[in-house]
Amino acid sequence: MVILETFIVAFSMFSAIPMPQIMWNEKNMKYAMCAFPFIGAVIGVILCIWQSVSSFFGFGNMFFSAVFTVIPVVITGGIHIDGFCDTVDGLSSHGDREKKLKILSDSNSGAFAIIWLICYMIMFFGSVSEIKFGKDLYPVIILMFVLSRSLSAFAVAVFPYAKNSGLMHSFGSMAAKINVRNIVGIYIALISIGLIFFGKITGIFVLIAAFLVFWIYYKVSKKEFGGITGDLAGWFLTTSELAMIFLVVIAQHIGGFLA
Repeated sequence: MVILETFIVAFSMFSAIPMPQIMWNEKNMKYAMCAFPFIGAVIGVILCIWQSVSSFFGFGNMFFSAVFTVIPVVITGGIHIDGFCDTVDGLSSHGDREKKLKILSDSNSGAFAIIWLICYMIMFFGSVSEIKFGKDLYPVIILMFVLSRSLSAFAVAVFPYAKNSGLMHSFGSMAAKINVRNIVGIYIALISIGLIFFGKITGIFVLIAAFLVFWIYYKVSKKEFGGITGDLAGWFLTTSELAMIFLVVIAQHIGGFLA
């Protein structure tokens, strides 16, 4: 029962998928971050289904890419995109740490958030339109979205927090950090093996993108904000997914060039 409640908490918080109403408590929030990556699996599976449907009906590449770009936003309710926008606003202010954290807590979006969100969506859409899809790529697509959330959950267990309040602190303080770190660490190891096995050079490029952005996440959050927040986690997740999609395109073109 507690395991089911743990998944309900994770899916209620980090997705727009309808879930039963339950009381959140210390028990069902303890391992909520371990359930978080499974939302990525749902997104990946739906994206693969969409690709199959699109291929079956012969939809044009532009329409396919547009829907592909929007699906993760619809499933998550845009919670990570919101974090991306707030973080971009904070970083673009070039203010001190206090000012940046204050901007993160502001519900209004500034000009830089809008500008960079448009750039993000164009790059994601453009990258998807360049990918050569086939059933052999399905495991890579699914594992990508699981990996981004696994790394995000791992960060909750090991990275310092920027403040002693907010969503990130709530989940972090309730989590059994050592166990979460170990469990999610196993996820990451298995996903990495799976990406290399199924994706070959493409899988390696995906891993490079994910871990590079993860390293940047750590450096930027610590230097600019003093630690991570829920908004920074959203910024990392969206940025890592864009980087992985982008490097899938690069890997496919390099592979085609070398063939």
